[in-house]
Amino acid sequence: MSAMLTFLVHLIWPVLGLISGRDLNGPLLDSYDYIFCGCGISGLVVANRLSEDYGINVLCIEAGQADDYEAIIEVPVYVGADIGGIYDWDLSTVPQMQLDGAARPMPQGKALGGGSILNAMCWNRGGRDDYDAWAALGNPGWDWNGILPYFMKSETYTPVYSEQVAEEYSINYNPAVHGFSGPVQVSYPKYFYPQSVTVNFFDALNHLGVPTEFDQAEGSTAGAAFVPTDLDPNNQTRSDARVTYYDPYSTRENFHVITGQHVTQLIIEGITDDPATRDPTSGGDTDGEGTASGNTGGLNFGPEIAPAPVAAPRTKFVRQASNSSQLRIIGVEFAPNATAPRQTVYATREVIVAAGSLHSTQLLELSGIGPAALLEELGITVALDLPGVGNNLQDHCLVGTFYPYNNASYPSPTELTTNSTYNTECEDEYYADKTGPWTAGSPNALAFPPLPLISNNTYAILSNASSQNPTDYLLPGLDSTVIAGFVAQKQSLIARLGTTTSAAYEIINNNAGSLTVSVMHPLSRGVCYINSPDPFEPPVIDPRWLSNPTDRSVLIEALIFNRQILAAPSMQLLQAAQFVPPVDADIDAINQVINNGIRTEFHPSGTLAMLPLDMGGVVDSTLLVYGTQNLRVVDASIFPMVPAAHLQAVVYAVAEKAADIIKAAALASQPSAIPSSVSTAAQSTIPATTQAINPSTIDFGASYTPTLSASSTTASVSVSSNPPSNTTSSQFSSSFENNLSVPVIQSITSTGTTLISTLSNVPSVMTPASVSSSIDAAESSSIEASIGSSEIAVLTSAGIPPPLATSFESAVATQSPTAAATSGVGSAQGGEPQSEQTLIAAFIAWIIAFFHLDGQ
Repeated sequence: MSAMLTFLVHLIWPVLGLISGRDLNGPLLDSYDYIFCGCGISGLVVANRLSEDYGINVLCIEAGQADDYEAIIEVPVYVGADIGGIYDWDLSTVPQMQLDGAARPMPQGKALGGGSILNAMCWNRGGRDDYDAWAALGNPGWDWNGILPYFMKSETYTPVYSEQVAEEYSINYNPAVHGFSGPVQVSYPKYFYPQSVTVNFFDALNHLGVPTEFDQAEGSTAGAAFVPTDLDPNNQTRSDARVTYYDPYSTRENFHVITGQHVTQLIIEGITDDPATRDPTSGGDTDGEGTASGNTGGLNFGPEIAPAPVAAPRTKFVRQASNSSQLRIIGVEFAPNATAPRQTVYATREVIVAAGSLHSTQLLELSGIGPAALLEELGITVALDLPGVGNNLQDHCLVGTFYPYNNASYPSPTELTTNSTYNTECEDEYYADKTGPWTAGSPNALAFPPLPLISNNTYAILSNASSQNPTDYLLPGLDSTVIAGFVAQKQSLIARLGTTTSAAYEIINNNAGSLTVSVMHPLSRGVCYINSPDPFEPPVIDPRWLSNPTDRSVLIEALIFNRQILAAPSMQLLQAAQFVPPVDADIDAINQVINNGIRTEFHPSGTLAMLPLDMGGVVDSTLLVYGTQNLRVVDASIFPMVPAAHLQAVVYAVAEKAADIIKAAALASQPSAIPSSVSTAAQSTIPATTQAINPSTIDFGASYTPTLSASSTTASVSVSSNPPSNTTSSQFSSSFENNLSVPVIQSITSTGTTLISTLSNVPSVMTPASVSSSIDAAESSSIEASIGSSEIAVLTSAGIPPPLATSFESAVATQSPTAAATSGVGSAQGGEPQSEQTLIAAFIAWIIAFFHLDGQ
């Protein structure tokens, strides 16, 4: 067996105990300072930031499960392949009668990390004008200058790896607008399709007067850009919200996450605070999912949920008196499915809704917050009449095209599906070197043209839009405040669409013969309402794409401009065949393509808009729901107008800013305790089959309780457990101490950080000996024992979580290039002790960085 691998296992193994997370199968705390409804991007970001204060406790409740680091999620080539799978809500729209009368799928992430594990990974921000318009609508502090620091805070930007590639593909960056120490890794693939370069697509756009932006992150998006993705530059895997905002922080004892639990209602003091466990609701779907076509598994995804165990008694709390007439949310009700009893958990500070634009709206309406007429019709007690809830739904709708390239000298992504030999070669290259076409799944070569640069009909289109009556293309019967809000939005949109600095639409070049077009600043407004008091009945989603004819006019101009792009000299080299729409299609034929082809770009937003109350607003500029003391919303539903961007970077930034807003509010208030009226309520517990949220799936034993404490100068790690019967402390302690002792660790740590580990009781059903056996087996299968991608394969096959193995490998490779090239612990030059010390130093530095013991 490789001595190096043995040594790595003994170094890493104790760390697994540190990241085992909390036991999610036992009872919850009596109460939390903050409760989050939804653990997608926004929920995890804000919960993470609030839990930086160890004096508070946060709970994040997620309806979906945690992924298992599957390749379909992590490897870029599979982008889009997991839509309709087990991490998708499988929602659908209502039939779109303004198009072809058919319903459309509306994919939404149902997992820890939400849509960040499903999306196309594109990372861009939108234009400066988008956020200045937010502020102009009555939201001080939300202009470009106000949100830019939070774009930067969320990312670690890595420039493209080669100056030659950067020049060839027009990839420039301004370091003043990028972050270099944030959680999300933002970088570029290690492969570029040549038809994305300026000599083809970008050159054609430049030829037609559409510029290439220097750096779209500066807030200038009205042109072409090769955008980065949320991609780890070292291992070329997806850098999603779970991996970046949860996994490295899961050791925090005050950061509690549960999955497989659907928040069914907000508990409002004096209205819905009945302490009795509620009976299951009949009807609906068992887990709240929809029935979107294309989901081969129907509604039977995931493990069945067992009944909740018997609850323990609750401690009595007395809430401080409040003189406010505004609603106070004192907790939430949740359940794993429609047939399970409802459970309740309480909040002493705030409840924060982060379930996405569709489910956040649903939750407020189920709780009696929304349009009174809708709630009364469904027999729901009206807690707060807020007409804006569920209105103002916006989405980037897109139309796919088909222009297959006939010049075989240009490589195409389609070869990965049509040529199995080529695909296998690319797969081998990816896993061996983290390079090649498998790193380039996301469409990076995009353009955001302004309307005046691509159409001579701009004036006529915008004049027609200006002459519309406010209610011409809105749903009938809307509240006057919602109409007033749309009028203000429309004025802003028309003014910006007439400039050469604001994007009208997007062109998505997939490198395989499609120039998909998508409306970026729509005037169409849809709705998202509940149609049942059953929380497990999916919401009614009506995006009403192209209901305003201005949006249709923009798409027609965009598809006509595609012809000009394909006719440009640089694009003629690709020998494109124009099939959809046909090259000779007239306006009627183009409209038919639009009606049949419209789909979502997966960006629903605006349903709980951050607008003044008299403009149909639901939250104010501090994201507090009007009429409540302590209910906030932090996801894309608060967008007053959808920006011209792929939305994940925007949601990260909004959530980062929200965290600072909430922290500031906490300084001016004190938490309140649970009302005494609920002191006899059953203690909330989680069914025993609920998935544990651990960065690995290893069973560490039910009695294992890790602790981690840190300060600016010292960090101590303690592990206490009753090890499983097949783990002997003497076996591990003796084996490990032959390689490394605590004094050695202390002597090597020159940063002043002291790591003291109790390594004798390793809490796992697997022992280092069994891991070593796995390594032996791997080596007998000709897996090379050197630090690199094969090393990761050996470690992960032995039970080490993939992110942990990859992170550790990268640290060792970076800090110890000599060790990375050594197949054993010893080396001819330095001998075994020297190599061990080099590895130990790398290991200590990695622990400090991975667990953020340096305060970063």
